[in-house]
Amino acid sequence: MSTQEMDRSTRKVAKKPQVAIMNAVHDLPVLAARDLGFFKDEGLDIDFITTPGMAQVTTKHFVKFDTVFDRPLDSVYNEGGIDQYRMCEWGIMKRAVEAEASNIRRRKIVALGASMSMFAIAVRRDSKFYAPEMLKGELIAVTPNNGSHFTTLKMMEGFLEPAHLKVTNVGTMPQRLQALKDGKVAAVSLMEPWISVAQKEGLRILIESHSTRAEAAGDELDGETLRKMFRAQARAVEVLERDPSAFIKYFVAETGGRIEERDFQSWRLLHGPPTEYTRERFDDEYNWTVKWNMTVPGATYDNTVDNRAWE
Repeated sequence: MSTQEMDRSTRKVAKKPQVAIMNAVHDLPVLAARDLGFFKDEGLDIDFITTPGMAQVTTKHFVKFDTVFDRPLDSVYNEGGIDQYRMCEWGIMKRAVEAEASNIRRRKIVALGASMSMFAIAVRRDSKFYAPEMLKGELIAVTPNNGSHFTTLKMMEGFLEPAHLKVTNVGTMPQRLQALKDGKVAAVSLMEPWISVAQKEGLRILIESHSTRAEAAGDELDGETLRKMFRAQARAVEVLERDPSAFIKYFVAETGGRIEERDFQSWRLLHGPPTEYTRERFDDEYNWTVKWNMTVPGATYDNTVDNRAWE
């Protein structure tokens, strides 16, 4: 048995696994699996830790472009209060790479995640912008180094040269919608439920795309526990793909009443079972991230990814 295999064989979780819940668009399979008892069916006893997210109307924190590790979820993870979490694929990539480089509590990419729901770029109804390339040199509001940022670049790079693609930070999704209405930015990048809010409030969707998520975990969480967690999520995905209506309440709650369940555009939700994170995918996504100067160069598949749930 190799040293690495011995290390993994002796990994034990000394306490209940502590799993983050933030925005429903990332975490709906986890919420559904919890509510339907699928984690318990796997013999898991999990503490679900709620952290603020940029999709929640109650969120007050303001994030910065220059660091990700002082944000609420990251701070809790770094202090040991969370063992496992998920967010947009490139955000997880950045955190896994830079934690390793900065000697912060390590986290590895342990799966391609279950949620692939939409992001969209919205403009005002009276906007003069009718196609993505018309946003040349115009400010698009995003959450720095999170899904709306990365997915905006992904959506827009086929239309504009990097020098003409301008992003900015005006705060949470409710705050950026207000900034758009006030004319402070030309466009905003949104995920659900705020795409549905934007449409209800008369804004126009310019472009949208599905966005991949990834799962991260600390070294303390063993492969068997992760495997059971991902099996529970996979069962929840089957339910959500048949009919997510029982869980739309989580999205509505994030808006503080700006939409009702009938306003939510559930067709934008897309889920699939968590899967192994491949070397080819790492090479493609990491190199793209480095190309945009969104993370530091020099990382490798072997020090960033750990597919122990599939071993």
